[in-house]
Amino acid sequence: MRTWRTLMMAGILFVGMDSAQAASAKIIKMLPHYLDQQGRHTVDPSLFERDSYQQELKLHPERVSGMRFDVQWNGKGIANQVLKVRLEVRGNNTSPRAFEVFEQEVKARRLSQWSSLRVSGEDFKRTGKIIAWRVSLWLGETQLAEQKSFLW
Repeated sequence: MRTWRTLMMAGILFVGMDSAQAASAKIIKMLPHYLDQQGRHTVDPSLFERDSYQQELKLHPERVSGMRFDVQWNGKGIANQVLKVRLEVRGNNTSPRAFEVFEQEVKARRLSQWSSLRVSGEDFKRTGKIIAWRVSLWLGETQLAEQKSFLW
């Protein structure tokens, strides 16, 4: 009888844990990159060269045509579902409490994956220099994860 009760309690705990992880996601990393006039964020595959080129673009804003935000994320229990990666940015041309929204639909996989969102062309001109950002993952109307910059 005691063994039966212990097994029942363990089963209830495992079912509860499984449903809690049914739709969970995590944003692992967010990398904002300046883009040059050709749409490149680096001229060489080396990370050192990428960082050097990013510093060069930061010092010469006239050469910048936009920004690309690379988001690394993963999800548990949401494989093969369509999610939305939402990027909200504030720039020096937006009003103090306003922000621009950019979204991309992605299909979730079992392992972590990268998604890229671009702010370029007319969107970049309208926003101006990006001061703060927030990225979030959405499953329908439910927000699963969020990461934001210090100034958000």
